[in-house]
Amino acid sequence: MMKNIIPAIIVILCIVAGGIGGNFLKTSGGGASADAPKHGAKEAKSSHGEEAKSGHGAPEKKKDSHAKDSHEKDSHGGGASSGVDYFKFTREFVVPVMRDARVDSLVILNINLEVDSSITSKLFSMEPKIRDNIMTTLIGLSNDGETLEAISNIDNYESIRATVLMNLQKIIPTGIENVLIVDMAKQEL
Repeated sequence: MMKNIIPAIIVILCIVAGGIGGNFLKTSGGGASADAPKHGAKEAKSSHGEEAKSGHGAPEKKKDSHAKDSHEKDSHGGGASSGVDYFKFTREFVVPVMRDARVDSLVILNINLEVDSSITSKLFSMEPKIRDNIMTTLIGLSNDGETLEAISNIDNYESIRATVLMNLQKIIPTGIENVLIVDMAKQEL
């Protein structure tokens, strides 16, 4: 009886430790951008008129042309802001590579988007549609017979980035600046 309980307890402890570690990594991965609004709000209170990029601060009683213009352009006060942000997807993209009507290998891509900070919240609400667009693009590249076959070829790498960016800009015309392939792996089956 004891021989069966000890392995079960070890498995449960490993799962709990993995969950805690994963949650820690997930929350610490976005720590820099989570601190940015707090930092920007502090700057907005002290130097709102001097710093054009800190439009997310608390509204000031003093009205100046900068505050008026930014509130007209964006309800967040960031109309004049054009900072860069990085959109990280919740999971990787797994693309099957077909040969002779069967799956020959899998390509795993970890893709991030370099975006204008004004569209970051829009991207979070559109993530399923964006993932679908990227997967459709990657499946198309998979079926061309060469792009995902040799993923270490720099021309293929650039082709993946350019094609994904071009197709994303069809659904979101402004704000997506670049496609970043953070990790890439291929597993033969």
